[in-house]
Amino acid sequence: MKSEFGNRLAAIAVALCFVLAWIVSNSVRADEEATKIVMIGDSLTEGKVAETDRIPIQLEFALKAKGRSVSVFNAGAGGDSAAKGLARLNRVVKVDTDAVIVALGWWDMDRGLDPNVTRAALAAILDNLQAREIAVLLCGVRAHTKFGDEHEKAFVEMFAALAREYNVLFFPAINDAVLDNAELNAVDGLHPNAAGNKALVAQILPTVEALIDRARSRS
Repeated sequence: MKSEFGNRLAAIAVALCFVLAWIVSNSVRADEEATKIVMIGDSLTEGKVAETDRIPIQLEFALKAKGRSVSVFNAGAGGDSAAKGLARLNRVVKVDTDAVIVALGWWDMDRGLDPNVTRAALAAILDNLQAREIAVLLCGVRAHTKFGDEHEKAFVEMFAALAREYNVLFFPAINDAVLDNAELNAVDGLHPNAAGNKALVAQILPTVEALIDRARSRS
């Protein structure tokens, strides 16, 4: 009897080991399958609020709330032009990246840069990412600057034309939800506050979900 009881305990222990191994294996597999997104941008992406209120973190929260297995890395840098973003692209977009949100160009527009210069840098970024088979979401931007309506219109048209040329997902103006709403902007009147970032994320979320689907279809 004791021997039989011991054998049963041993069998149960082995079975438990198999179950635990299966749980661990599937947990690791789930982590491996998480879509890795890098959001590269300027100070709009980097954020002027607490870290947990910044766009990439809020975006990750919102995606996970919808059942998406995802990580979103903040590769925003204040004062970055599109050309500076290009210069650090390979450093921040590592080999295991599945998708990239390109949110550069606001600094260029605000400083009065020639949209053709910005276009050349963004095109080089898109060439790089497409050669690496990384799914891309290109975000345009709006800004009220001292350079006039024609300057802003040229940037708007440039963003849209690039998206068509490279056949990438496109969100016309990443800051559209906050641009003309003082309650959603920080005291500097330029950057979104915490509530503004949440409003921005709510607008862009469906397009980012489409980006995840496109990235998964390539894996």
